[in-house]
Amino acid sequence: MNISVLGATGSIGTQTLDVVRKCLPNARVRVLTGNANVPLLAALTDEFRPDMVWVPDGARAIELEKLLQHKGVKTEILTGDDELIACAVHDPVEVVVNALVGKAGLSPTLAAIRAGKDIALANKESLVTAGGLIMGLARDNNVRIVPIDSEHSAILQCLQGKLTGNDVGVEKIILTASGGPFRTWPQEHIAAATAADALRHPNWTMGPKITIDSATLMNKGLELIEAMWLFGQPMENIEILVHPQSIIHSMVQFIDGAIMAQMGTPDMRLPILYALAGPDRVSNNYPRLDFLTTKDLTFEAPDMKRFPCLALAKHAADVGGTLPAVMNAVNEWAVGRYLNNKIDFYGISALIAEAFDSYTVKEVNDIADIHEAEAWAMEFVNLMGTA
Repeated sequence: MNISVLGATGSIGTQTLDVVRKCLPNARVRVLTGNANVPLLAALTDEFRPDMVWVPDGARAIELEKLLQHKGVKTEILTGDDELIACAVHDPVEVVVNALVGKAGLSPTLAAIRAGKDIALANKESLVTAGGLIMGLARDNNVRIVPIDSEHSAILQCLQGKLTGNDVGVEKIILTASGGPFRTWPQEHIAAATAADALRHPNWTMGPKITIDSATLMNKGLELIEAMWLFGQPMENIEILVHPQSIIHSMVQFIDGAIMAQMGTPDMRLPILYALAGPDRVSNNYPRLDFLTTKDLTFEAPDMKRFPCLALAKHAADVGGTLPAVMNAVNEWAVGRYLNNKIDFYGISALIAEAFDSYTVKEVNDIADIHEAEAWAMEFVNLMGTA
């Protein structure tokens, strides 16, 4: 198996490479891309010896080249948006792991699909903003899109490897959520929560953006939209349940009332391994779930008053069109502001709600409609940022 890892220095990227290192000895990493952590990218390039590596700009390319010279490594170094696309369509690659953060992941996803590459998708924003385009293009090009999200991997496994639930008697998908670090906090305490508070996730080790999205429950809203596209289900067939222990990763209820659940320790390497090797099972030495020491498994409804981002995401899912793209772009900008202590916790949802009130939704017919919606969102947040 020849793979490309887009976002190799992030949380999902490094865990993907750990899976390759320990579980997939016959896999060959042909492409790596990174962003700010150039020393880590240099170390990974030295270890995996890909055909090409990518960084965003010339300054980082010079830094990377110097580090690789010290290691005696010669590999092609690419920069810029066009050459990121080249990484996604590199000819020997069979599977593209898209672990890029935010809306930057969409164009490489579309390019890889057009090139006939299977996609192991951690960049949920691609499906949130352009799910119809992506799934249609995947069908036209006979490409598999396999989710890396633990929840969607769980649903996929419950459906026994099928990428759509329409023909297997699905009555309901039950999407589980940890509830994040503020699950038990009163609203007035959440309002005063710092980014440092929000980054202390109780169960998962993830990148900063997705960790904040988990704290606001926006991540679950994004996953709701993602599940609608991946499994061909309307929003009313998807229930969200808060499951604080993160042991049941999601469930599927069938039309006869039977429910299948996928369970395991909260370890992202397991869905990554399944995305790369499934439906085959690969032996590994990762921690096992021990039912004798596992605490009670509990469930509760999400509180959309304390976590309004989930209500906003459900609204975007219901309206459709370009509204999810606007929501995603505004949320990405607002999360960055929160991480830099420029707005408070509820400033994220307030900004998204204000954008919804100001925006006129359009249909999505091609990628230009998505780019137009994102451009509107950036104009909107820039106005808000200077207000």
